[in-house]
Amino acid sequence: MRKPTNVRRKRTLTTIREQTQCRFCREGKSYIDYKDVDTLSKLLTNRGKIFSRKRSGNCAGCQRKVKRAIKRARFMALLPYTT
Repeated sequence: MRKPTNVRRKRTLTTIREQTQCRFCREGKSYIDYKDVDTLSKLLTNRGKIFSRKRSGNCAGCQRKVKRAIKRARFMALLPYTT
């Protein structure tokens, strides 16, 4: 009888990566200001789309705050909708 070729390996403590905090949680910001265009523009692509959580490194709560701040900044004409 043949041995299975795709044997699953047990996860050890070294393979589990520690979770890092997002940049806003590290700084202790509770409010992300829509007027801070420099910070918000780093979270946009060159086409004006918002980076995903995975790409930006934000936690879920901060990503929602960033989304809200970017939409407010776009409405106030501080950030472009598209380029």
